[in-house]
Amino acid sequence: MVSGKHKSRSLRRVYVRTISGKVKIHYRRRKPSIAKCGICGKPLHGIPRLLPNKFRNLAKTKKRPQRMYGGNLCSKCSRQKIMEKFRK
Repeated sequence: MVSGKHKSRSLRRVYVRTISGKVKIHYRRRKPSIAKCGICGKPLHGIPRLLPNKFRNLAKTKKRPQRMYGGNLCSKCSRQKIMEKFRK
């Protein structure tokens, strides 16, 4: 019988074949959702889908793109935002 903590669907079930040839179920945490643009809601490229404790250990350059609004806005929206700033 599965223990109570594993009955929750917040943990995903991964079938792993052991050395002896048996298939066992491992319970792993689900990945977080994809980072999205703050304006249009499109998925952001260059931002990994990692759990917070793994994300914290990454280098700063691997966490988000190195441009203005990188990690918050997609390239199209950030381009528009920069153009608006310079027009004022």
